[in-house]
Amino acid sequence: MIDIRQLREHPDQYRQSAHQRGVKVDIDRVLALDKQRVNRIGQVDDLRAKLNVKGKPTADQLKSLHTTKEELEVQEAELQTVTAEFEALVSEIPNLVADGTPEGGEESNREEKTWGEAEKKTVVDHLTLAESKDWLDFERGAKVAGSKFYFTKGALVKLELALVRMITEKLERHGFTLMQVPHLATTRIMAGTGFNPRGEERQIYEIKDDDLNLIATAEIPLTGYHADEIIDPVQLPLLYVGYSPSYRTEVGAYGKHSKGLFRVHQFNKLEMYVFCQPETSEEWHHKLIEVEEEICQDLEIPYRLVRIAAGDLGAPAYKKYDVEYWSPAEGTYRELMSCSNCTDYQARRLSIRTRDEDGKPRFLHTLNGTAAAFSRMPVAILENHQTADGEVRVPIALQPYYGAETL
Repeated sequence: MIDIRQLREHPDQYRQSAHQRGVKVDIDRVLALDKQRVNRIGQVDDLRAKLNVKGKPTADQLKSLHTTKEELEVQEAELQTVTAEFEALVSEIPNLVADGTPEGGEESNREEKTWGEAEKKTVVDHLTLAESKDWLDFERGAKVAGSKFYFTKGALVKLELALVRMITEKLERHGFTLMQVPHLATTRIMAGTGFNPRGEERQIYEIKDDDLNLIATAEIPLTGYHADEIIDPVQLPLLYVGYSPSYRTEVGAYGKHSKGLFRVHQFNKLEMYVFCQPETSEEWHHKLIEVEEEICQDLEIPYRLVRIAAGDLGAPAYKKYDVEYWSPAEGTYRELMSCSNCTDYQARRLSIRTRDEDGKPRFLHTLNGTAAAFSRMPVAILENHQTADGEVRVPIALQPYYGAETL
């Protein structure tokens, strides 16, 4: 949700932001509805005031009160209609776009830095390798749950457990609180976070006959954790890392970049989340990115940091970076982690606030960043640490947690 006062004062900023993202929103209609809504609120308040008669009303007053009550009912119904349309349209307005964001879509994402050697070498792709070693079974996964579900086995399970231990210990040293979260969330929490459980473009599994949906990331329940709360400023920043499955319909994902563990319907994930004061969100954005880079460097995974273009941003993100790992199997970089500053967009939708120096409530800023997606992270390790004899070397920093030098 955007700041309606800022929209009134600077409508062109929101028109430009939507244009940069390639999103169609009717700002003029929203502003017109806003004026109607404000006017009708005033009319309703005036009518309610007229109904507050002190003492016993006279016969003429009773007649007038009856007329006023009927008029109030009409005005309240019209206010409800206007408000419903206003809220539906304003909820579609995306967050503003940060200065310096590249123009264009995915093709315009801008490389900011690289780390490690993007070595061109012949390796076996992760799916062929994992299936040959009986670490991954899509055939039986499909038998149990349908296409793009799978079983992981043996060394691949041990690898994930070792990564979870290594990464969560690192995050605890950085001050994060480890959280396990509900795997279901209400539609209000989903929508408040910026995920749409309805419509043709949905990526969310909804539970029929219940106002519940399977989460696509721990970001969703972590955002909702402080919904409708005013957080004491002395508690800020709040740093969480959620460990959970991620469930995604991946509508339209079949074909390009969907082989093996790419674009699956379920995978486990570690998600970093920050609630902070508005003045510090830019600083925390850089800190989250630094943590993501530390994890990649510990695991000896070559990567590049990419600034995401406006047309490739989701509605909540004001500014976003991706960390992309080097894929020797494909000779290109592929997405491994993302990190977004959502400013007050999610906090407004779910009424998550703190207090300013004068004690007045103000909305927090929220940020999220991938610590590890256990669909992509194993792929990066299997490809980049594959040896000439078909074995997979365990990165040195991970060996104490895995308990061996090879998978």
